[in-house]
Amino acid sequence: MFDKQITFLVVDDLDAMRQVTSSQLRALGVSNMVTANNGAEALRVLKNQRVDVVLSDWNMPVMSGLDLLKAVRADASLSRLPFVMITAEADRGRVAEAIASGVSGLLVKPYTADSLATRIKKALISQSRSSTPAQKETVAQDEVPLPAAAPSAPVDLPPQAAKEPVRPTILVVDDAPANLHLLLHMFKDAYRVRVSQSGEKALEICQSNNPPDLVLLDIMMPGMDGFEVARRMREHPMSETIPVIFVTAMTGEDARLKGLELGAVDFVTKPIDPEVLKPRVRNFLRYVELHKQLQANYDEMLEAARLREDVERITRHDIKGPLAGVIGLAQSLADDDTLSRKQQVEKLRMVEETTLQVLNMINLSSELFKIETGRFKLDAQPVKIGDIMRRIVKISRAAFAEKRTTIVADIYEPDRGTGPQVLGDAMLCYSLFQNLIKNACEAAPENGRVNVTLSDETPLRIVIQNKGAVPAEIRERFFDKFVTHDKQGGTGLGTYSARLLAEAQNGSIALKVSDTENQTTITVTLPRYSEEVGT
Repeated sequence: MFDKQITFLVVDDLDAMRQVTSSQLRALGVSNMVTANNGAEALRVLKNQRVDVVLSDWNMPVMSGLDLLKAVRADASLSRLPFVMITAEADRGRVAEAIASGVSGLLVKPYTADSLATRIKKALISQSRSSTPAQKETVAQDEVPLPAAAPSAPVDLPPQAAKEPVRPTILVVDDAPANLHLLLHMFKDAYRVRVSQSGEKALEICQSNNPPDLVLLDIMMPGMDGFEVARRMREHPMSETIPVIFVTAMTGEDARLKGLELGAVDFVTKPIDPEVLKPRVRNFLRYVELHKQLQANYDEMLEAARLREDVERITRHDIKGPLAGVIGLAQSLADDDTLSRKQQVEKLRMVEETTLQVLNMINLSSELFKIETGRFKLDAQPVKIGDIMRRIVKISRAAFAEKRTTIVADIYEPDRGTGPQVLGDAMLCYSLFQNLIKNACEAAPENGRVNVTLSDETPLRIVIQNKGAVPAEIRERFFDKFVTHDKQGGTGLGTYSARLLAEAQNGSIALKVSDTENQTTITVTLPRYSEEVGT
């Protein structure tokens, strides 16, 4: 259940839809809700009171949901507010525009309370990523943070909210038990089947927070007949789009026309012929699957956009170290007039090399996106890992000279030959170890020491060690995304990207912390290239 202190703003021009959404939120434990009937009214609400989550319809008069979203993102005080768009929009171009405008979640109509809860949870997690470090607490992947303005309270979803039902649900409505029994056994192996012997109960199910995907509806029933059930279904936002197949003994043309006028998709006469009814049900449930696929497509579009944003942030994070090294080298050239011509050339070569590495990291962003989306294919080549480590150490010494950090490199150097080589990707290796050495230097105290060791083993083992123990509360999640602790400007992406890069090269990465020695050790293993067999 969502914490009762969270305030939701529900925006929809239809009063019935506002009531439905509010009812679903109450079922999820929400007690603080305000409503607005268009985007302009919603903006006035946002200016005058605290709101933690916005749930907005798309197409509304005065100001649409998309225009409201753009206005919210353009306002510095509201820009990080979780915003879920509720829509029947089927134009991928317009959906892409909403994603580009910063929507936190997309929910396709009609929807259930479970679907709503799932998208709200994802929206809360998504917006926590874009918060500044001062506004954002450390968040585990399975925890749901609240917006900066909201109280720090947990969000607990019902177990069923984590996964949509796999099989469509059919509601069978008939006052005759024999007919209910027949239809139940006809469809129970392929679908989830619910039954009702009255129109009143059927309408209650259809307008609940978990409506069926298809209704098989008898017409002649005591009390509320099938025609009245269908008419009232079309008047309610939760049931207006549910396909109805009338299953009846009425064979007259007038009855058929009336059923079609009420929105029925088919008319099947009794006695029931399974060979006729089964394919018709199967055909109409394809519509249901298309709707679910639309929601899945939008979820994928939104997730792809988030992954690209994460990759860009990782790349920006990784570039900071080499650029700091370039600045340090340039400053030493400008400030030290005792350098010989040879020393100046050496430093300039390091500036050139480091700048090229920055360009490589920019190119790396596309590879990181492929890794995150499972589409990366490693073209493994021999990599002179010792050379890469020595270059990173030199650059890091310059970058952290002001902090007076000592970086000790114990890198195996044979008497002759190239030294041990990794079977991997040079660009990935560079970014991996630049990240880890930079993090170690940042974590080490003033005048501290960082040890970098390359051991001549199979697989190759690289150990990076520094004083300063990783806090206990984040050790289990140290290599997860967005995990950081008391680090000014930290994004929680450095160790996460290091894990991605190690695993993409069929390697591993591990953390060991010693509280007694106040020490952190990162160990990376990577496949070794064998010159004898060329692998």
